[in-house]
This record gives sequence, C-alpha cells and structure tokens, in this order.
Amino acid sequence: MAGSASDTIAVVGAGVMGRNITALALGRGVDVVLVDVSGDVLESARAEIAQLLRHGQFMGAFPASQTTGTLTTTLSSGDVADADVVIEAITEDASLKARVMADLSGTVPAGVPLITNTSGIPIAELAKSVQRPAELAGVHFMNPSYLIEMVEVVRGPQTGEAAMAAILSLLGRLGRKTVVVRDAPGFVTSRLLHPMINEAARIVAEGTASVEAVDQLMHGCLGHPTGPLRTADLIGLDNLADALRLLAERTGNSTFEPCELLMEKVRRGDLGRKTGRGFYNYGEVLS
Repeated sequence: MAGSASDTIAVVGAGVMGRNITALALGRGVDVVLVDVSGDVLESARAEIAQLLRHGQFMGAFPASQTTGTLTTTLSSGDVADADVVIEAITEDASLKARVMADLSGTVPAGVPLITNTSGIPIAELAKSVQRPAELAGVHFMNPSYLIEMVEVVRGPQTGEAAMAAILSLLGRLGRKTVVVRDAPGFVTSRLLHPMINEAARIVAEGTASVEAVDQLMHGCLGHPTGPLRTADLIGLDNLADALRLLAERTGNSTFEPCELLMEKVRRGDLGRKTGRGFYNYGEVLS
C-alpha cells in the first residue's frame, strides 16, 4: 500500500470479525469496501461499526487526529477488484472459505494480497483454491480487533516475499503488532486457546466447578484476562465448535472434538454475546 488516504481494503464477510476489522481500518483512516451476501446483515453492520468506532475512539484506540476512513457496503464480490488488499472474514467453514477465496482470486488483479482471517484452517489448504498462492497469507485478528494490538500472521508454504511485505506494511499502518508463525492446523493461538476452552466446558459439565468459578480461577491464579468461558462467548460458541472440529480433523486428535455441553448450547442457539446468552446471560440480544 502506498500510504495515502485513498488506500482501500476490501473485507469480505460482515459478521463479528468482519465488522471488527472494518472498524479498525476505518479508525486508522483506511477506506473499506465491506462485502456480504445479505443486505440486512450489511445494514446491521453499518450501525454496529459506527458503535465500534465510537468505542474505539473513547478507548484511545485510534489516533485523535486521524480522519475516519470511508465505508462502502456492497452485495457484489466484484466490487473488491480495486482494493489494495482483500481480507476474507467469513464463517470458519473450510469448503465455503475455499469457494470464496477462489472467487476473490479470480476477481482481483495480480499483485493484490489476499488475507484469510481463519482461526485455524491451514493456509496451504486454502491456497489450493486460489490462482496465485504466493499472494495468500493468514492474519488471525483477535476480537475486539480494534482494541487488541497483537495479531498472528501465518505464512503459508507458498506465500511470497512481496505479499508478506505488503501485508506487514498494512498491519503496521493499522497499528498492529505482528508475530509471524509457520502454517499448521490451529497455528499457535487457536491450538492453545480452543482446547483450553473445551476443557473448561467439560469441567463445568462434570460439576467440578461453576462457569464463574472456572473463569475466576483462570483470571485470578493464571492471569487470563477474562477467563476461558467468557472468552468463548466473545468468540461465538458456534465459531468455537467449528474451529474445534477442524482442529480435530486436521490433527487427528479426537480430544479436540467439541464437548457435549458446548454442542448443546450451539443446538439451542445460545451462541454467546451475539445472541445474548452463552455460558453467561447478557440480557437482550446484541446486534
């Protein structure tokens, strides 16, 4: 990216992470084209992104003198063609991600880096779907993306130097601190965090401790910022279950399979903060 205010990124997927990444970019003065298949989702996203921007400004997450970037929403993936970088942030479904990445790869011109925000699908696997694997890398943003400065950058076996340089430059402009890791199922953060959450849920299901007790102990004794089960609600229990299944499949370790309590909550639609109830009750549904 050249570093001018006209630089644009495209974010594909207007769910929790797409909205967070969009707010981060806008707050740092980068224009965003946000793509989704649902007009209702895009309308909801606009309203929430405005709230996230206000919260980020209140928390001092954005430079006070920074002019906010311009947000464009669209139902057409073809509108990403003029972006400097494209970030895929759809649900953690390997086959769906592969189809979307194939479409994006055929839309953007050569030289435009493609970023997947997967929390654990190997980059080498997704690279099979794109026309130019050298231009694909993973960037695992945390939630909330505009407040958590560290990001996990995953370099695939075929990721080229030019794409890595452009991606790291963009992340620097967004004020993110980066750690680059090699490609593997779950990378580092998900490989450690998701099984811990799963085990915390098993402990609750077995009656050893309550949800609150588990989180209090992990916070007070081991320094976990919020506790694993409150973190699970923030991730989204459906997203967590999908990520655990993928981790189990790709590592061959069946202990990573989502536990029954987690799956029971997913079946009930108690998915965490986004639905108002998960391991904790948040009152009315959060949009």
